[in-house]
Amino acid sequence: MKKLWGGRFEKSAEEWVDEFGASISFDQELVKEDIEGSIAHVTMLGKCDILTADEVEDIKNGLTILLEKANNHELQFSVAQEDIHLNIEKMLIDEIGPVGGKLHTGRSRNDQVATDMHLYLRNQVKEIIGLINELQDAIVNQAEQNVETIVPGYTHMQRAQPISFAHHLLAYYSMLERDADRLNDSIKRINLSPLGAGALAGTTFNIDRHYSAELLGFDGIYENSIDAVSDRDFIVEFLSNCSLVMMHLSRFCEELILWSSQEFQFVEIDDAFATGSSIMPQKKNPDMAELIRGKTGRVYGNLFGLLTVLKGTPLAYNKDMQEDKEGMFDTVQTVKGSLKIFVGMISTLKVKSEVMAEAVKKDFSNATELADYLAAKGLPFRDAHEVVGKLVLTCIQRGIYLLDLPLEDYKGASDLFTEDIYEVLQPINAVSRRNSAGGTGFEQVRKAIAKIKEKN
Repeated sequence: MKKLWGGRFEKSAEEWVDEFGASISFDQELVKEDIEGSIAHVTMLGKCDILTADEVEDIKNGLTILLEKANNHELQFSVAQEDIHLNIEKMLIDEIGPVGGKLHTGRSRNDQVATDMHLYLRNQVKEIIGLINELQDAIVNQAEQNVETIVPGYTHMQRAQPISFAHHLLAYYSMLERDADRLNDSIKRINLSPLGAGALAGTTFNIDRHYSAELLGFDGIYENSIDAVSDRDFIVEFLSNCSLVMMHLSRFCEELILWSSQEFQFVEIDDAFATGSSIMPQKKNPDMAELIRGKTGRVYGNLFGLLTVLKGTPLAYNKDMQEDKEGMFDTVQTVKGSLKIFVGMISTLKVKSEVMAEAVKKDFSNATELADYLAAKGLPFRDAHEVVGKLVLTCIQRGIYLLDLPLEDYKGASDLFTEDIYEVLQPINAVSRRNSAGGTGFEQVRKAIAKIKEKN
């Protein structure tokens, strides 16, 4: 089959070579963006009197027909036409005749594909931000129900201090807030138009790039035509931002997996997001959480893959850059799917507050309360730390906990201890008293939730 660019060539590549070089198997994902960009381009050509009004009308009508077919999944793509751009151009010529070949006036596939990806990512980033916001809402709803649910807080995966479970959940809200902010900020770099930059040097036609950018809803244009066709920073930034999203989701998954284990039993994941075993009837596996944790690696891989592709490419466009799309599409699908699953998991999560409450009674996570108690009475904190450390050792040796230790042992360690120490050591009091800004105290947690809901 004759190529649309084949005039200079005396022989055609074999079919398997065409298949290796073609991108239509994956860049057909850009079909709607490609047609949208073409409609804006031909409208601009008409405004600038580069094409006649009749030519513009014919081409736009043909593109509208193709867009309707695309929406109905009726288009048949061909490897022989290599990519989405040549496929659409060939379909247009078949639909309206030779005038369809005038669509490519004043542009190149280089600026065309860049335009498509800018349009695609602009839409996808907004959708991902929306899904992040849905997950944040689910987290806040769970937090509201668990302000006074006490759970062990961990450092180094060792019991550290008792905290409000809501406070723990809201830490993920904050991470996701940064993720949404980063993605939102990236839109100003995504929302620039490369259309009309040509292959790399612009065009001799008197086009109006600002007008086509306006038609497509871009905030402006790339000021340098070489940069316009060679820039993939906006995709790298997107992949980087999504890697952070997935890292945060993966950390959350790790905790859900631990919390739902027999050893913890802090939560139960809904049956809709778990699976069983083919051999062990009793099993309930947190598969969706594990999959999200695993899929984080493929998003990282997409980021490093594109960075590696770009690191050795000279200006301007190179065929290597065809490898920018599959990882981008995969990341979009992976992140959106992970966020949707997570909204369901958190919305239906069963919190076992009684188990959590029992856990903080059988550990030494209230030890810091003793040190603070002594420090508040004037003992230097480092000295207080040593006193409490010895009391903890005493308890370990006796097989008891700090609430079980007789008052005479406390007084023997320091004459600053009085009977009120047992109230201070109660986990609920230990949590409620931590009302420094951003702390786990119930008052602070309720303020945090109120602030979030006020902002939204």
